[in-house]
Amino acid sequence: MRVALAQIHSGENPSANLEVVASFTAEAAQRGAELVVFPEATMRCFGRSLVEVAEPLSGPWSVALAEIAERHGLVVAAGIFTPADGGRVANTIRVVGGGLDTAYDKIHLFDAFGFRESDTVAPGTTPVVVQVSGMGVGFATCYDLRFPGLFTVLAGLGAEVICVPASWGAGPGKLTQWRLLAQARALDSTCFLAAAGQADPASVGAATRGRAPTGVGHSLVVAPIGDVIAELGAAPDLLVVDLEPALVANTRETLPVLANRRF
Repeated sequence: MRVALAQIHSGENPSANLEVVASFTAEAAQRGAELVVFPEATMRCFGRSLVEVAEPLSGPWSVALAEIAERHGLVVAAGIFTPADGGRVANTIRVVGGGLDTAYDKIHLFDAFGFRESDTVAPGTTPVVVQVSGMGVGFATCYDLRFPGLFTVLAGLGAEVICVPASWGAGPGKLTQWRLLAQARALDSTCFLAAAGQADPASVGAATRGRAPTGVGHSLVVAPIGDVIAELGAAPDLLVVDLEPALVANTRETLPVLANRRF
């Protein structure tokens, strides 16, 4: 399967962000991708109201996303916000195209490093794995990357690739942690790990927004054995990588951590 990671910089205008999605999706399709993964908060960047843009899965932004996917003949995954109870939203990854119409709500909320995502976001509860071009594809979001149990559960549900849309918070050591955690989760699950992050705002001359996690770039794809296959820099870009399912099977035969685990 050929996967594309669209490292974009989302602004506060959902319509403008959708135009960026359309442009990157067109390029991904032209380069032969069967799945293109956009970051968390593609619909609107963090640091602005999420409630005022949240819409149901049948809302106009999601409908337009599905139309983009169908127009270019591939699967698109992108971060949106959907209404939740208590005046909060769900931090949702919308997955559409190629006969798919599903979503994953972020389970682990970023109440760390001085930021409280749970003040405005309600947690999800259900892991999601879908089939794309014959491979099992699971989803996790940003802070989920710090919780290995979710990744082994996704592998148990049939994932061979785990996509991690993110808007990673900047700070001392955070880029090192991003890479390290991506490699560790690939090893935990013996899956390909495809982590699509928001570009660093500084790379496009944009201001950061207080403590809101607005991205560091460095989207990357990690092999099931933990090797980094490819990685972007800080600026907006498109990373396209071929994933070979046989490598997952071979790794699980050589390193059967899923079969050997006892807890």
